[in-house]
Amino acid sequence: MAWRKYNFWVYIMANGRNGTIYTGVTNSLSRRVLEHKLKEKDCFTKKYNVVNLVYSEHYTYIINAIDREKEIKDLSRAKKIALIESQNLLWQDIAIDE
Repeated sequence: MAWRKYNFWVYIMANGRNGTIYTGVTNSLSRRVLEHKLKEKDCFTKKYNVVNLVYSEHYTYIINAIDREKEIKDLSRAKKIALIESQNLLWQDIAIDE
């Protein structure tokens, strides 16, 4: 099967360094982050007020993005924090730059 090239993102949303962390994958980072921020869907991020985009990675193939999402979800909390802080030491909402 030939894989078509697209844009995919693995992303991490949070409600603070010591709060809840959510990892997801999407083909439209700006749309997905906006959905989280508007709390349009009755989901985990709405329940825990997880509205700040704190980390993202870009992929060309969905299979790579899904594999990476699973990898991040399997990390310990300490390793997820280290990953976020490798790009975003202050846990700022980087969606403002999107």
